[in-house]
Amino acid sequence: MPCKIWLVLSMWLLLPTCDAGRQMPKLADKKLCADSECSYPILIARALQDYYPGDCRFIPIRQGQLVYVYAMLKDRGNLFWAGSVQDSYYGQQEARIGHFPSSVVEETHALMPASTEVKTTKWDFYCY
Repeated sequence: MPCKIWLVLSMWLLLPTCDAGRQMPKLADKKLCADSECSYPILIARALQDYYPGDCRFIPIRQGQLVYVYAMLKDRGNLFWAGSVQDSYYGQQEARIGHFPSSVVEETHALMPASTEVKTTKWDFYCY
């Protein structure tokens, strides 16, 4: 019986520290995209350096990796972009989608203009 109580108590203590499955603060109220659903990439960029994320809203990026940018945050979040990365071997890992600082990448190919302003929602910054 004491073992079960200890297990329940330890799980209860660990839950609040986990980022997964909770709402995180919004980085911006608006973003620029190629379309109203931000479903088309705006540009392709190459990582200039490694980036290790601080929380689950962000994606890790390795130097030299290609990043497909789908949105550019506006106003207070204009330093961040949203996009996806794929491992160097296609199919080795699923593409990861999230935010990253625009300063860690350089644009290599413009694909579509980021001319559609879209309001961000709580789901843009939700941790799964």
